[in-house]
Amino acid sequence: MADTRLIQSRYRLLDLIGRGGMGEVWRARDESLGRHVAVKCLKPMGPQHDQSFTRVLRERFRREARVAAALQHRGVTVVHDFGEHEGVLYLVMELLEGRNLSQLLEDNEQHPLPVADIVDIAEQVADALGYTHRQGIVHRDLKPANIMRLTDGTVKICDFGIARLGHDMGSSRLTGTGIAMGTPHYMSPEQISGGHIDHRSDLYSLGCVLYEIATGAPPFDLEDSWSILVGHRDTQPRPPRTHRAELPDFFDRVVLELLAKTPEERPVDAGDLKQRIVIGRTGEQPSPELSGRVWLAPPVPVVRPGQRLPAWTRGMTTGHRAAGTRLPAALPDHSAGLTGEWTTGTDLRDLTGGLPLAAAGRPTPSPELLSVLAGRHSAGLNLGRLGHWEEAGEVHRAVAAEREHALGPDHPDTLASRYEVGFTLSRTGRAPDALREFDRVARGRERVLGPDHPDTLAARQETAYVLGRLGRYFEAHQVYAEVLASRERSMGPDHPDTLRCRHNLAFNLGRLGRLEDSYRMAREVASARARLLGAEHPDTLVTLYEVAYTLGRLGRWPQALQTYREVARGRARSLGADHPDTLSARYEVGIGLGRMGRSEEALELYRALVDDRTRVAGPTDPETLRARHGLGVNLGRLARWEEALAEARDVCAIRERVLGPDHPDTLVSRREVAVGLGWLGRWADALTAYRRVAGARERLLGAGHPDTLAARNDEAHCLEQLGRGTEAVELYRQVAALRRGQQVPGTATSGQV
Repeated sequence: MADTRLIQSRYRLLDLIGRGGMGEVWRARDESLGRHVAVKCLKPMGPQHDQSFTRVLRERFRREARVAAALQHRGVTVVHDFGEHEGVLYLVMELLEGRNLSQLLEDNEQHPLPVADIVDIAEQVADALGYTHRQGIVHRDLKPANIMRLTDGTVKICDFGIARLGHDMGSSRLTGTGIAMGTPHYMSPEQISGGHIDHRSDLYSLGCVLYEIATGAPPFDLEDSWSILVGHRDTQPRPPRTHRAELPDFFDRVVLELLAKTPEERPVDAGDLKQRIVIGRTGEQPSPELSGRVWLAPPVPVVRPGQRLPAWTRGMTTGHRAAGTRLPAALPDHSAGLTGEWTTGTDLRDLTGGLPLAAAGRPTPSPELLSVLAGRHSAGLNLGRLGHWEEAGEVHRAVAAEREHALGPDHPDTLASRYEVGFTLSRTGRAPDALREFDRVARGRERVLGPDHPDTLAARQETAYVLGRLGRYFEAHQVYAEVLASRERSMGPDHPDTLRCRHNLAFNLGRLGRLEDSYRMAREVASARARLLGAEHPDTLVTLYEVAYTLGRLGRWPQALQTYREVARGRARSLGADHPDTLSARYEVGIGLGRMGRSEEALELYRALVDDRTRVAGPTDPETLRARHGLGVNLGRLARWEEALAEARDVCAIRERVLGPDHPDTLVSRREVAVGLGWLGRWADALTAYRRVAGARERLLGAGHPDTLAARNDEAHCLEQLGRGTEAVELYRQVAALRRGQQVPGTATSGQV
């Protein structure tokens, strides 16, 4: 076909704009009407197909093309003509100016699309599917590459009927009800099982697409196709908002409805789906039936005993998902988009960070090895997203070692794996090891990429974060200040990464005791984020939370309380009333009320918070117990000591069972028990409790730690109340001597991002 410039004396081929598994797409000119069109030329049918198959396939093509040509909707690609020329089947369609969703994600460096665009795309695709489904047509292979967003914002679905035809051309038999087709990342459970397919299968695939453009990854983003298919069939997906908190609550519910395992649980049809999106977008409350489902997310899809996937799935490859780092086994099919650039070959340097390995004397690794390592790297990232940091660390360490052997220690891919190793070490409490890893990555990236490269700065910023975790706040401050200067110079003062660095620097200033400087900087960052992102964006509210925390440390509790309330209201609106961050802000409101002597209000707040925490996370969740602790403290402030003691004992017993006897939260509760005993005049029992707290803290934190010294002071006070003045004075002297020695920083309660 490449030598044929004119088809049927009418369509002149001008530029090749796409090539994939189904054939080629050309920009062409319709000589009869004088307009530009897109011509899709399907692959010639090879000798593996017998004549009877070829005859049936030609008839199938004509039938599918007529169906596609009959579709007249702004959300569906227009088919102008079809036919056969010199043994090649061709389809003439409108030429679209824009990018498919796969390309948009790649253009966006694999980050999710803006929320407003996602909702708009969802509404337009639902409208187009509603139309096609009313015509009795099911797409069967809906994926990001088959959905186009034009330059004017219009969204169009491509390849109705043609995707299935391409599947048939690559197989030895025609598609039937018992043979599934589709791309694994976007296949419905009924497709996988070879069951009956109807319009609700398209809705499931749309749910996968929306999940990916909203979070940056499909709901089951695993390297092995078998695991992906099992995930679709057996595993509930994590709600999209657990990956990206700024997504609207209604969108979260709609996507989870679309991803229901059985068709009956999904929206009735695309019209119903569109109505839900419109209601959510316009701010009205969604239907009550949408809010009652509880979504559980097993961390790894597992084949249930006695269950098997169909035999055809065993040889299936994962296909090409919209965004990802792994090298596809075959070139991706961009032809569905009918536009865009096409690459006929792949330079190995493009896949390995641009380093000419052979020139450096290192054997060039095979593309297959790079693909496997990229897939394992992606699997490690997914384990981290699921909170399995230990397992993620094992995967990243293994990949880092293999990449170092194949690519060298300073190759960007090796350093990317090392960075993730550091991240997992940090998240599993191994701060010294994480510091060494991040320092190694930062030095390597500076040599290879330069000191101001975003990846170099990211590694240095993580180094500063870990230094802060280790209590080395002065060193952390120096690194943060250097990174901030570089970010402002190379990215500008309002870049999100610059603002994130300034936020962390403000946090660190507070830990250095420079509270006024910390407050001013956090206030500036909050204002900048509000201006750029909006007053209720999660990042804005995180910084505003830090502002409130610093105000509290400055003793400016009326302002702190007002700010915490502002954060709580904003998070309730943007994240939802039951989001953990919303509940955390409400907890801090209670702290502020208590500090201002408004314990009745604090008590009422904590009772409601305990109920909400119990409903959301259960009675033994650490945050539920923290709320109960606050309730008990305020009962004591109101001199209701019998109730306060009972609450403290109950919380302490649960914490000891769930968290362990020496956990900091358990020790805080044990001290609260001692406080209650003292106020009730039971000083001997209180002394026993205080000594147990002091002994544990000395063993875990050291004799000179501020928390240990506070516990020893409590012990001395008890001795004094019991009339054992000599022992009390001696203990007070020991504490005073230790206070004059080296101090160990206490634990901060606010956070960095």
